[in-house]
Amino acid sequence: MESRVEDLLRELAPQVLGALIRRHGQFDACEDAVQEALLAASLQWQEKGVPDNPKTWLVAVASRRLVDRWRSESARRRREEKAALLDLSGPGQSLDRDDTLALLFLCCHPSLSVPSQLALTLRAVGGLTTAAIAKAFLVPEATMAQRISRAKERIRNTGAHFELPPAPERAERLRVVLHVLYLVFNEGYMTSSGPELHRADLTAEAIRLARMLHQLMPQEGEVAGLLALMLLTDARRAARTDAAGSIVPLAEQRRELWSSAQIEEGVALLTRTLGTAPAGPYQLQAAIAAVHDQAPSAGETDWPQILALYEVLERVSPGPVVTLNRAVAVAMVDGPRAGLALLGTLDADERMAHTHRLEAVRAHLLEMAGDIDAARESYLRAARMTASLPEQRHLALRASRLG
Repeated sequence: MESRVEDLLRELAPQVLGALIRRHGQFDACEDAVQEALLAASLQWQEKGVPDNPKTWLVAVASRRLVDRWRSESARRRREEKAALLDLSGPGQSLDRDDTLALLFLCCHPSLSVPSQLALTLRAVGGLTTAAIAKAFLVPEATMAQRISRAKERIRNTGAHFELPPAPERAERLRVVLHVLYLVFNEGYMTSSGPELHRADLTAEAIRLARMLHQLMPQEGEVAGLLALMLLTDARRAARTDAAGSIVPLAEQRRELWSSAQIEEGVALLTRTLGTAPAGPYQLQAAIAAVHDQAPSAGETDWPQILALYEVLERVSPGPVVTLNRAVAVAMVDGPRAGLALLGTLDADERMAHTHRLEAVRAHLLEMAGDIDAARESYLRAARMTASLPEQRHLALRASRLG
């Protein structure tokens, strides 16, 4: 019951927030009221059951919280009376409308810094807690809470309209929206902390929102590319753990468990998109995922093609994570020592100092190279650096198997 309620609240949160903003305005006050309503629902629904119309229940409770706040702050009487007398079923106020997409673009308002855009969208639309967002940005939770609060205040002060942005602003706003959805998907596919390896609610929501974007902007290659990347990656989810819940590496996965429907959809999206315009980073990552997904077995993977795609990706969108992944492809094509040499260029990169992935990849390549003692130490260091319990267990097990 608890999990079902949490899933429902995560699904409804952005819809309720969108409904409140459209009725009342004041993004910051509405977001606070929705958070209070979600908390009330999480307590009451566990005990009394989910109401027949949970979205209406949440909108009503959040609206009452707004009225109470405006009253306690001695707000202007006309605004209080207008809010108190709102008819939730009146003309133009249908709760069937999903304003999630407009909410996405509002959270990516150009008056906000990019980190604030990401944080606010992850909280208001992605349903992540402040603690989870703080971990994603590698900052203390209190710092992230202040960032989100300032972002909401900035939205209020700019008087931003709750609607899709005009065409001149849409490209830059879209870039941030895509990045946010990418982060939401990644948090769901490989949770940053806790006992679960993945959270299907987050990956499903990211895919849903990416579909909405693709329907709205069918000519945007990077929107199609991101959706394809999500589908091609999520297609492997059923094979990523064994019956005991332990991580199964890609090379050892049972490929018959992969979702052929998602692979077919992702490849079709990519086929329609590639070549129509210069390929962006999401299209290139999707192309890499497609090469993996279409290989009949791990041994038949076309690593030279993957390496070539990573080389293009590094020119289009350079960064340490791309270099990290390219090092694996280099190892598969040119040998583990070549991969380790490339990996060594990341040792001084501060952006990799707070993630376990560099040590985990180094351990894998050292094991491939036959340097067992060094591989074991790297696996153990990586295990100590991650807050994900499944990854801790997996890395520690890899170390133990080396003696």
